[in-house]
Amino acid sequence: MSTGVTDIIRSVDDLTRLAEGHRQKLSQQRTRVLVCAGTGCIVSGSLKVYEEFGRVLAQKNLTVDVSLVSEGKAGQVGLVKSGCQGFCQKGPLVRVEPSGILYTGVSPEDVTEIVNTFTDGSVAERLLYKNEDGPACRTQEDIPFYNLQTRQVLTKAGLIDPEEIGEYLAADGYRALAKALLTMTPREVIEEVTLSKLRGRGGAGFPAGAKWNEASHQKNKPKYIVCNADEGDPGAFMDGYLLESDPHSILEGMAIAGYAVGAEHGIVYVRAEYPLATKRIKIAIEQASQIGLLGENILGCGFSFDVEVFVGGGVFVCGESTALISSLEGKVGEPRQKPPHLADRGYLGKPTVINNVETLANVPIIIRGGAEEYNQRGTEKSSGTKIFCLTGKVNNTGLVEVPIGIPLRHIIYNIGGGIKDGKKFKAVQTGGPSGGCLPAEMLEMATDFEELAKAGSMMGSGGMIVMDVETCMVDIARYFLNFLKDESCGMCFSCREGILRMLEIVEDITEGRGTAESLELLMETADMVKSASMCGLGQTAGNPVLSTIKYFADEYRTHIIDKKCPAGVCRELISYTIDAELCTGCRACAGKCPEKAISGNKEEAHIIDGTLCSKCGICLVTCKFDAVLKS
Repeated sequence: MSTGVTDIIRSVDDLTRLAEGHRQKLSQQRTRVLVCAGTGCIVSGSLKVYEEFGRVLAQKNLTVDVSLVSEGKAGQVGLVKSGCQGFCQKGPLVRVEPSGILYTGVSPEDVTEIVNTFTDGSVAERLLYKNEDGPACRTQEDIPFYNLQTRQVLTKAGLIDPEEIGEYLAADGYRALAKALLTMTPREVIEEVTLSKLRGRGGAGFPAGAKWNEASHQKNKPKYIVCNADEGDPGAFMDGYLLESDPHSILEGMAIAGYAVGAEHGIVYVRAEYPLATKRIKIAIEQASQIGLLGENILGCGFSFDVEVFVGGGVFVCGESTALISSLEGKVGEPRQKPPHLADRGYLGKPTVINNVETLANVPIIIRGGAEEYNQRGTEKSSGTKIFCLTGKVNNTGLVEVPIGIPLRHIIYNIGGGIKDGKKFKAVQTGGPSGGCLPAEMLEMATDFEELAKAGSMMGSGGMIVMDVETCMVDIARYFLNFLKDESCGMCFSCREGILRMLEIVEDITEGRGTAESLELLMETADMVKSASMCGLGQTAGNPVLSTIKYFADEYRTHIIDKKCPAGVCRELISYTIDAELCTGCRACAGKCPEKAISGNKEEAHIIDGTLCSKCGICLVTCKFDAVLKS
């Protein structure tokens, strides 16, 4: 794909000149329309919105191609497919610059109305985001979901075209790489990253500087930098969206890492379920290579670095570093014992550094502004910000970036807007399937590596699933155990059989077969799997069980002793009856019942036969008189 930039960058002066040239082109546009083309908005129909903008703008004889601006057609409209703008729940999103107006839930039918505002200065008020208890928000910066965040890694996401390197250059892209190559030694780069206290954002939280330092001392060549984009946690999508929205920041981080440790080869390991992320990182590699920011003798300083993409098969365990290396080498994705560590013997037996997507995206920020500035955010042990995928029973879902250490309550209630339908908060699950479920009394807890671990959860890659009172915590444990059972590589007997046994016990509890011994056996098994498994999957597989038992033991006991599911989720433990005083005998529920379990004459109270009822709940949904009771 053409970069839109024809020059080869051989020096920092070339980099400055090209960046300034593209900034001038952008500044000549009177209006710039950014249609979100992240996966979430694409699913909601944003590409059709983009096409309709192109059609309407052409019909009105407004320029849509930024390259035409240089031909003297200033004052027209630029149309861009941006990366993810973050507020996924409200898509398709359209941002209009320079006013910063953000339109939500845009359909193709709305486009003409929006385009008309470009000439008459009005605003399409009905498409603005509206707070429940306040006025409509004209700009993105007015919306609490955005203005309560600290967008550092996501600062360019949604504001640039991820398939156009010129836009990344115009936003000071690759300036950190130039600074590192031309003004710093590899040792100084490592020291700066170490001083920044950057920790791995993929789950384990290992200090990036320590990992780089170990690899830098290895004499064996060649060395490799691997970007771990094997994001497989349910409810997590931050790495995929970073690759979709700002791919050059990851490439810049990889190149800086390569310079620091003496590596000349980079590999992006991305799972097959991320086709758009794969496409855009490949485009970014091609564009950066075309203009000399990847490849031989970058910026004329003698450093060479190339990057390739490897598409993995989508196995959760391949997020573990040694399993990822095994997969890269064409073998089954299975972990191995350490040592030797990957910094000593990794890909093809050579020194290898693996950092996840978000970790690498932080590197240019650190090098450009310095560790001291970077340390202004975060905690004493963990500087910077963390991106969370806020999902579940919360009003505002999407990508959220906040300083490490911010309380859970701030994320869920201030940014997330609280619980849907005004229901009561019950728990939040952090850290993906290997994380834990935390109750309401822990909402003031800091979201950092140490505090979450103490509570029986983990930071993980950044999944954050919010649950309300209608969630059954025993069922949640069952769900994650079922996921881990399928994703275990099976190498360790403790993990393979232990997770399966935990699942069987939890299923017994949810189906009314739990006994007084079930909880003790469940905890013993979870501890065994944790202590006897080789990799992180098995070592953390018990977290969903142990945390839900720790904080919601009464719910387990109600399932076991009373044979009831308080949340009304576990089908075997619920029943449906009809209140004879409220039932009008309208026959609506009987007509819908697939099992013919409801009997009664018209205009007389009906009865549900529990022996025939499949507990599908359709009677509850159908009844207009609230006569059907669930217990």
